Amino acid sequence: MAYSLDFRLHVLAIRQRDQLSIEQTAARFAVGKASVMRWVKRPERKPSGFRRGKLAIEALAQDVRDYPDAYQYERAARLGVTQNAICYALKHKLGMSYKKNAGASTGGHGRTGGVSSAASRVRSGGSAAGVDG
Repeated sequence: MAYSLDFRLHVLAIRQRDQLSIEQTAARFAVGKASVMRWVKRPERKPSGFRRGKLAIEALAQDVRDYPDAYQYERAARLGVTQNAICYALKHKLGMSYKKNAGASTGGHGRTGGVSSAASRVRSGGSAAGVDG
């Protein structure tokens, strides 16, 4: 449980005024001995471990506009962050998801590239219609 700074200072003032030990102070205010020992060393709360990230969202958005087909590892190298940071920011901050090929989401299972079967038959000596003659 986090105690307010006012309460902490009050406990320490009473401890000093009545010349109480740490154990006596903890028992009197129904708090843990470790808490009182921490408050003696540092009455105010320790700052949290939150750290602002290195990745600027606007810089990432501009990079996406400048290089729309770039891989995440390439963006990470350009922006000086990890690939995981790029993935998280694209998905959660910019609302973008990774799509390798826009045509792949049509649901078709046909050929996506390469040589068509008619063209391969012409190359092998057959006719384009598929009838050997």
